[in-house]
Amino acid sequence: MVREEEEEQIIEKVVHINRVAKVVKGGRRFNFSAIVVTGDGKGMVGAGLGKANEVPEAIRKGGEKARKNMRPISLFEDTIPYRVIGVFGSSSVLLKPAQPGTGIIAGGAVRAVLETVGVKNIVSKCLRSNNPHNLVKATLNGLWSLRSREEIARSRGKTVEEVLA
Repeated sequence: MVREEEEEQIIEKVVHINRVAKVVKGGRRFNFSAIVVTGDGKGMVGAGLGKANEVPEAIRKGGEKARKNMRPISLFEDTIPYRVIGVFGSSSVLLKPAQPGTGIIAGGAVRAVLETVGVKNIVSKCLRSNNPHNLVKATLNGLWSLRSREEIARSRGKTVEEVLA
């Protein structure tokens, strides 16, 4: 009996790379930080921040933290079940479900999160601050707060048909 193991396809996207300088006696020392978003394209997503002296090392560290931070979200077909606003710090992200064929209408940081999670049709708007760190976390907070129809029905003590009626 041959057992085939399916290796999960992890999508990894670098959202932002920041260079910081520390002035020392001999000149400037540069360090890099990278925000990385990972997902499986089927409803799991996470984000991480990696810091190192070189860009590839910062990206690797960010990817490791993002994989540890992955959590599932509730999807409805190829969009989200309902409208939600994610907030983190001074950033707010409005996420609205869209009809098939719409595509992902989102800015850079929000788009990276939505592509890695596997959403195909969605409309989003960044409200207030557009800092990439806060935008990624606000988007994740909004997505992680989504509940499926089954979860909502279970919490109300009803069937899915009763909730939809």
